[in-house]
Amino acid sequence: MTRVLASRVNRRTVGALTDGAFKVLLAAACLTAAAPLGRLLGVPVWLMAVSGVALLICGGAEIGCTSSRSMRTYTRLMVAYDGGWVLTALVGLLMAWRGGSAGGEVWVGYQAVAPIGFAVLLAASKDETCVK
Repeated sequence: MTRVLASRVNRRTVGALTDGAFKVLLAAACLTAAAPLGRLLGVPVWLMAVSGVALLICGGAEIGCTSSRSMRTYTRLMVAYDGGWVLTALVGLLMAWRGGSAGGEVWVGYQAVAPIGFAVLLAASKDETCVK
């Protein structure tokens, strides 16, 4: 049993599990500290809560699909998601640097939408549903 499990776990699997766990932890932070984080980032509490729920769904889907999805699919989706994450963070920082007040909304808005897209694409990547 240990050998079978060990043969399935490689760097990419650990990376997918870690990415999913990070999203779940970020979701917990967004949900438990929505008001102070919202004030810090300049976003409404409801947007922090929505992004927390979206991140929780995505993180759970990532962890739940690890054994039934291709790591190639995971890697592509993670690169796309994280690339968007970096771009929206840069746009948000640029907006804040230029004196705008919507930088936090751009970044948190991405966190409210992109994880759901990630989870949908991950679930659609195979005929059987991995989200239980």
